[in-house]
Amino acid sequence: MTSIINLSVISGARDESPPCYLLQVDDFTFLLDCGWDGHTTDGFLESLKMHINQIDAILLTYPDLAHLGALPYLVGKLGLKCPVYATIPVFKMGQMFLYDAYQSLWNSSEFDLFSLDDVDTAFDHVVQLKYSQHVELEGKGRGLTVIPYPAGHMIGGTLWKIIKDGEDDILYAVDFNHKKERHLDGAVLETLSRPMLLITDTYNAMMVQARRKERDQALFNNILATLRGSGNVLVTVDTAGRVLELCQLLDRLWRNQESGLIAYSLALLSNVSYNVVEFAKSQVEWMGDKIVRQMEDQRSNPFSFKHLQLCHSMADLDKVPEPKCVLCTMPDMESGFSRELFVRWAGSSTNSVIMTQRSAPGTLAQHLIDHPTLSRMELETRSRVKLEGVELEEHQRLQLEEKAAAAELFRRQSTSIHFGQNGMYDSDEEDEEDENGVGASSSSLNNSLVVTSPREKALEIAARSQRQSLATPVSARQVSKRGGDSEKFFGHNFFKQHKTHLMFPFVEEKSKFDEYGAVIRPEDYLKFQAVVPEEKPAEEGQQEEEEMDADVKKENGKETDADIPTKIVSHTKTIEIRCRRQFIDFEGRSDGESIKRILNLVKPRQLILVGGTSESTKHLHQYCQHSRDMSVNQLWSPAIGDTINATCESHIFQARLKDSLVTSLKFESAKDMELAWVDARLHIAESELAAAIGLQTVPTLDVLPPSQVPEHAVVFINEPRLSDFKQVLSKAGIQAEFSGGVLVINDRVAVRKNESGRIGLEGVLCDDYYKVRQLLYEQYAIV
Repeated sequence: MTSIINLSVISGARDESPPCYLLQVDDFTFLLDCGWDGHTTDGFLESLKMHINQIDAILLTYPDLAHLGALPYLVGKLGLKCPVYATIPVFKMGQMFLYDAYQSLWNSSEFDLFSLDDVDTAFDHVVQLKYSQHVELEGKGRGLTVIPYPAGHMIGGTLWKIIKDGEDDILYAVDFNHKKERHLDGAVLETLSRPMLLITDTYNAMMVQARRKERDQALFNNILATLRGSGNVLVTVDTAGRVLELCQLLDRLWRNQESGLIAYSLALLSNVSYNVVEFAKSQVEWMGDKIVRQMEDQRSNPFSFKHLQLCHSMADLDKVPEPKCVLCTMPDMESGFSRELFVRWAGSSTNSVIMTQRSAPGTLAQHLIDHPTLSRMELETRSRVKLEGVELEEHQRLQLEEKAAAAELFRRQSTSIHFGQNGMYDSDEEDEEDENGVGASSSSLNNSLVVTSPREKALEIAARSQRQSLATPVSARQVSKRGGDSEKFFGHNFFKQHKTHLMFPFVEEKSKFDEYGAVIRPEDYLKFQAVVPEEKPAEEGQQEEEEMDADVKKENGKETDADIPTKIVSHTKTIEIRCRRQFIDFEGRSDGESIKRILNLVKPRQLILVGGTSESTKHLHQYCQHSRDMSVNQLWSPAIGDTINATCESHIFQARLKDSLVTSLKFESAKDMELAWVDARLHIAESELAAAIGLQTVPTLDVLPPSQVPEHAVVFINEPRLSDFKQVLSKAGIQAEFSGGVLVINDRVAVRKNESGRIGLEGVLCDDYYKVRQLLYEQYAIV
């Protein structure tokens, strides 16, 4: 491959941090995944900020937080605007992962890394693809093609293949699973043999996995023993990935009459449990052959669960009768329902906690996995509660002061705006603004001159501030944050400023128009009819009034609950851990032995090992070095912050050509390309910013003065075949025949190839000789 290829590691190398890599192919830069585990923020996010302007496209492999968790931050907070390529299930399930994670983190901390609006904005940039769909990039990526292939592990999981100009390919394959499961088929990595460059992880390189039947039996035994002992089972799962496999397994166990589980309850507790199941129902075509055949045979959707109850809050879960088995989201148990339920159930010896996947070091789930005999621990519990009493009154007082200040500022700035009687501006554009609620009535402005009582003045300011908060995109909260700059903010082209002149007060009555003409108010044409209410018994009327009052109070209570501010309350408790704990691997990744076998079948020419711990990376690195079946030309195992130059050719350099140099070049066509000989002067300008972030400065080529341009030998570029040249001669009306491998023209001129493959022309100096030589020259690009 004649392209310049560099891989920069931002996260996910020689440790268990989430994957995030920059792959540069010539001038185009891919961001391979942008994972975030909820804990790594400082250094990781700073690295993303430094490289944000380099990213031209993002490739997402899986829908979980470990592969796309930082996407809302990149788009919403850093302003990244580039296409994001992902399969359809990754697009749908990825949103569920982020919604659930945001709600869980917000309920237990002052989470502000991204918002739900940032999530929606991020997924507006996603280009949804199907497996094996070829996407040819444009602009700087012209000549590049990306293709997604099935990777197993999670629904929509992807192996990315990147091809440059139809030549050698780059394969990005992490966290794949080659084995078939209940709802997914395996990865197709074995069929993508001999790539030029393979980027893969070492997460499970030293993992020895039990058989699936043994793992299923261990899960069944634990659940059955706990439920029969009148205990509850907590199973930690992710939001919309591996949870589908566990739901399929457990619902089948509950359907089996001989399992003994039908008498107990089964529930899925998640903020988005209903949406996840509905999305799974609509994506059966992305799943394995078993699921498709089951749907065809039974004429029912495999994800129409009969025994699995969907819960969205702890109140919903409390309605499910005990003993019960509960699948809870947030597998790291640092936040969300899994942590809350663990605190509630850990103190009982009849309960059981099952971890189905490993998490980042330092998390509660990983601590329980690493210390299976732990009996007591200090645990911080955090929850979001509503402000009450003095705190609530103080907050409301500050809000009223802010609204009053904002209303006063608005009154000062609005004196230069003309309004009509019905709250319309004096132009068509102002009419449109009035429809959006920006206008204010002239009567309100006139009344402000009459108010003298402090109480009436305060009431008017509060009412106007309320109208303003609904009418303008600038809220009182934003004004209060700006502080002393608020007057400058309002006074600088926020509203239309009209030049006013001294004149007698006059308001021109104008009709309001839309695209169909004058606006008609139907209520002006209704006939007045006096409606006499029917007399009802006093008890019945009183009962109706009470019901209406109750409904109003209920609605007002909902609105009040939504508006009441909250705070985070943290407590440190000593938890007595008496429940049983067990880790059963349902991660759905290939084990170490399978990874080695697959690498031997794929036979990459160059290999970059990322992800996994330093021990697993070193183990797989040594295996690939000494393996006779792989024959890897280059092998790297970088650390975080390293940049790998995976360019095959050793004498390829990148440079920019000035416009003056490009216009002076004389290009010659050769098949599908154009070539030119370049004599130029090289300029290397060092950039302090580029040196600070570790980027290489691209040199510039400039025009040489004519006196300094050296002479060079003529170069013939092409390898024409004699059979093709014979057809060229025939089209020109010249007869030619082969004789002993030599092309003979009219018994006067001979064209032959020597041992080195170069073409020679021999013959008598005549018109045929010069015609043949001219046609032969036209087959080359001569520079």
